[in-house]
Amino acid sequence: MKSGLMVVGVDRYLSGPQLARLLAIAPGARPYYRVLAQSVRSLVLDGRLPVRVRMPAERHLAEALGVSRTTVTAAYDLLREQGYLESRQGAGSWTALPDAGSLGADNPWIAAEDDGLLPMHTAAPSAISTLPEAIAAVTGQYPRYTLGTGYDPLGIAPLRQAIAARYSARGVATRPEQILVTTGAQQAIHLVTTMLLSRGDPVLLESPTYPHAIDLARMRGARIVGVGIPDGGWRHLDLLTCAMRQSAARLAYVIPDFQNPTGHLMDDAARAALAGAARRYGTVLVVDESWCELALDEEARATPLAAFDTDGRVITIGSASKLWWGGLRIGWVRTTAATVRRLAVLRASIDIASPLFEQLVVARLFEDIEGARAERARLLGASRDALAAELAARMPDWSFVPPRGGGSLWVRLPEPSATSLADAAACQGVRLAPGQWFGVDGTLEGRLRLPFTQPPRVLVEAVRRIAEARLRGAYGTRPAEPLTPAL
Repeated sequence: MKSGLMVVGVDRYLSGPQLARLLAIAPGARPYYRVLAQSVRSLVLDGRLPVRVRMPAERHLAEALGVSRTTVTAAYDLLREQGYLESRQGAGSWTALPDAGSLGADNPWIAAEDDGLLPMHTAAPSAISTLPEAIAAVTGQYPRYTLGTGYDPLGIAPLRQAIAARYSARGVATRPEQILVTTGAQQAIHLVTTMLLSRGDPVLLESPTYPHAIDLARMRGARIVGVGIPDGGWRHLDLLTCAMRQSAARLAYVIPDFQNPTGHLMDDAARAALAGAARRYGTVLVVDESWCELALDEEARATPLAAFDTDGRVITIGSASKLWWGGLRIGWVRTTAATVRRLAVLRASIDIASPLFEQLVVARLFEDIEGARAERARLLGASRDALAAELAARMPDWSFVPPRGGGSLWVRLPEPSATSLADAAACQGVRLAPGQWFGVDGTLEGRLRLPFTQPPRVLVEAVRRIAEARLRGAYGTRPAEPLTPAL
């Protein structure tokens, strides 16, 4: 017997009393089945309960814990849904790890906005102050558009012209014919990956990266090649370019502007080198610029990566979500005119076109884009500073580098416990995003993404609750009156 495990040949298993001793659940914890499942999951994630260990039968564990069998059955069901338990009829259940990036039954992306938890898992700012004015102005123009069919697969001309003009102003000459309007950046990424990737194709992803990009690569059946991002950002491209060459990646998805979640900004020299490497190795660069307009320090600006493109292999994704408001659901693709037409044919099988009214609103908002940038820089800058100061005061053993733009801190924890901390924080009314969500191979358990897209008052309260969660663990109940983030 070793480490509390009984070993018979190659089959390892735990008895009910052995697992009960490992769990050490506090008296009065509730709901008990969920706390039990969280405790087992924490044991697996920190290595105290190895993978492929057979779990005690539900009846035996119930007897050891002094609870009903129904409670244990509910906990086992939850663990199976989350991917931490596998079962086979007649063979029992054993511990497992979910597919990397799998969020199981408690997927936060489908959580209700009014579920009572502070949404510290999502880096989504509230609407810009000029949005109501833009909506009112467009409402008067809307009736004349009803004379047509109401949809344009490429996007309405005024919006495509505005997006093209913005790219030209940023240093990369662009015609409206090079723009495809999409229903959010997420659809843009989906269309591009669907067009370019076939099952088994290698695709290069930064790690950490945007979680939904990982999901899309898996949906396409692509072979994911993860490249770790150094703590200092892309000062040297050796890891990235070597992976590109060795994997023969058909596509590389990168976020050079205030990378999500690290906040790193790639400088112009690195961008030129990356574009050159893509030419040499035949890789298409899909560049996500969703955060590019969110510079908090004016000097934190860089030339669009597409400006270094000489053969049409840089495809740029943009979005209205971060600068103006996510509820608009408008994104776009900048690429060659020929590729725009291919993508438009592909998207016709999905939704034909993006909503007309939202396109008109975004076209109007482009008229004062500098005002929107200044407002976001002021508000997000204050929130970033408030979050950083509160973390330094309450969690001085956490380390991070405040970014010069974007919307989140990428925090290094003193121990690899982000998932357990997220469980505990939920009991205190805060929903967190553990680093594991952003790792292409399910790693980064010692990291936490903390967005600063909420007002300072909400962030200070969230940090207070997180500090309480560190002390109390994943037990107890949520606060009776959660602080609403909609201030």
